[in-house]
Amino acid sequence: MEKKELAKRVLIITYYWVPMGGSGVQRWVKFSKYLPENGWQPVIYTPSNPDFPLRDESFLADVPESCEVIKQPIWEPYRLASLFSNKKNLNTGMLRKGEKTSWKDKFLNYVRSNYFIPDPRVFWVKKSIKFLTKYLQENPVDVIVTNGPPHSMHLIGLGLKKKLGVKWVADFRDPWTNIDFYHSLKLTKSSDQKHRALEKEVVSTADIVTVVGKSMQDEYLEYSDHVKVITNGYDQSISKKEIVRDAKFSLAHIGLMNADRNPKMLWKVLAKIGKEQPEFLADLEIKLIGKVSGDVLNSIEENNLTSQLNLIDYVPHSEVHGLQQASQILLLVVNDTPNAKGILTGKIFEYLMARRPILAVAPKDGDLAEIINQTESGEVFGFLEMKKLETFILKSYSDYKTGSLEIQSHSIEKYSRRSLTKDMVALFED
Repeated sequence: MEKKELAKRVLIITYYWVPMGGSGVQRWVKFSKYLPENGWQPVIYTPSNPDFPLRDESFLADVPESCEVIKQPIWEPYRLASLFSNKKNLNTGMLRKGEKTSWKDKFLNYVRSNYFIPDPRVFWVKKSIKFLTKYLQENPVDVIVTNGPPHSMHLIGLGLKKKLGVKWVADFRDPWTNIDFYHSLKLTKSSDQKHRALEKEVVSTADIVTVVGKSMQDEYLEYSDHVKVITNGYDQSISKKEIVRDAKFSLAHIGLMNADRNPKMLWKVLAKIGKEQPEFLADLEIKLIGKVSGDVLNSIEENNLTSQLNLIDYVPHSEVHGLQQASQILLLVVNDTPNAKGILTGKIFEYLMARRPILAVAPKDGDLAEIINQTESGEVFGFLEMKKLETFILKSYSDYKTGSLEIQSHSIEKYSRRSLTKDMVALFED
């Protein structure tokens, strides 16, 4: 597609940027990829020395030539805290199998929750406001975007809005006080109040607030009338070539699987079927690609499914699509937490592109279920629907044995990154 003249500029303030790996970096790397063909030049402001556990060079190919990247150093207490912790990376919060949280880590979590509000990147806020105030006076832009979490990025936007009156879009990949782990933070009453006050100020002050799902939109409409839904999406064109499916009856999960996403019901169902049909266990492959909590591994072992487990570490994003298309069933698990209805994990959209049956364990009245039902791309099971899940697995296994395990999904084109970028640009130009 022929690119338009880059007449307008958007400053994107984000902690996550290439060559980081993981889900946090994808949203604005992909938007930036398609902004130039819509007449907008992306200008990225990001730390020069961020703390991140995953690296993925494949995202570098998505950064357009016209993209200007501005980097400033950041100081993060994670590096200081790591000297006192048993964990190599406090940022990920992942525990290995059999590992317990030490009193030191509990203390550090308390300090992190109550003294670094909204998050440990808060020390970058004042420095960034000062730097960007001068930069914007010399290099004007039409719109600024802040991307969170970490929600400290929104505080930078708030400061620039107050000082310069810039047009500001606050983009939320995840909610603030309703994020899945917020209930587990050891917050004092005053800390909780401060979080909520900052969240309200950001949402009510931004010219536009963009969110990834309907539930988050409903939540933030209390503070602002300018809350718009722009979901995450998929990027590659849908392949029409024949794909070699896994020989095994593979259930594949791609991405982080922490303790809150541990589908204990699923492991029990698989073990039950295996006892009744020994050939099922011979055919079964549990394919977990990415970081996996020790709680998940323990549950799999307790159900005698370790022999069926294929544990694969993080793979470059460019290779993920092939793994998804080759799988028999794609597994999607929503955190069993108070905000479960509003969780809309980014992997759902790439699952749609893979056109393989989706097995989702999630609230049946949540945002995720709505998309799966509308596109007829799979089935959703509540956290306690063990019998219905067993019926689905048995039917899918029967179809696998006859070579007829397929899905006829539809209406997914609106979730392409190119289409979503046009939606975002429409907000910029409103």
